[in-house]
Amino acid sequence: MKYTRFVSLLAVSALLAASLAGCGSSASSVASSASSEAVSSAAESAVSEAASESAAASSARTLEDGTYTAEFDTDSSMFHVNEASDGKGTLTVEDGQMTLHISLQSKKIVNLYVGMAADAPDHEADWLQPTTDTVTYSDGTSEEVYGFDVPVEALDTDFQLAILGTKGKWYDHTVSVRNVEAQAAEAVETPADGSYTCEVTLEGGSGRATVDSPTALTVADGKMTAAIVWSSPNYDYMIVDGEKYLPTNTEGNSTFEIPVSALGVPLSVVADTVAMSTPHEIEYTLTFSAPSEN
Repeated sequence: MKYTRFVSLLAVSALLAASLAGCGSSASSVASSASSEAVSSAAESAVSEAASESAAASSARTLEDGTYTAEFDTDSSMFHVNEASDGKGTLTVEDGQMTLHISLQSKKIVNLYVGMAADAPDHEADWLQPTTDTVTYSDGTSEEVYGFDVPVEALDTDFQLAILGTKGKWYDHTVSVRNVEAQAAEAVETPADGSYTCEVTLEGGSGRATVDSPTALTVADGKMTAAIVWSSPNYDYMIVDGEKYLPTNTEGNSTFEIPVSALGVPLSVVADTVAMSTPHEIEYTLTFSAPSEN
């Protein structure tokens, strides 16, 4: 009897040991599986986070202040940059803020809105106003078209830009600004002392203001001074290179004599207007072409 009980005890012990070994193996397998899943999950999370950071870095990429050339991509063959501009616009960066000036095909698009078409009617104050641009085609002919200064939050990133046509209907479009290249401004040699006339282009503001072109340019002791005649009598001062200049006339459209540092290179200026309820300083860019003698 004792022998039989002893054998039975050994058998139970063996079964228990095997069971425990099996449980240990199972627990080890579960732990190993859980560990593998955790590593895989962590790896996937790290890759996803790295991709997000890379995308964010690309979106947040900024440029040094200056003037660049950039491609303006759209989702429509009916809405694009004028063919004379080869699909590109002028990207201006000032104090880290990016603005792309584009010249369109005609004057059939009268306003732009950064956002969705459905939101545009309730945000009229944010509509982008057109400028009148003159484009020159490869055959030498010229045409006046509308242009716009489009604020750009990020490069190489799609954003919504709604357009308003002459028929009064808003349309949604997806656009992006890509392939930015530094624009080397080619300064025109300062002419000899004397009196000249030269073409001047104005960019910035709402697009409603203009300046007379051509304008008078005087060179004395190698320094150039231009007469700027605005299309309004409501400008009470201009600021150029930190210096304030007052009008030279008391009647008629506001006229200023300002220094010109270089020809063929955009000149940033500020003009203060009293046409609104309170005076407003507005930033503009003036570019003077090569002059011709009077």
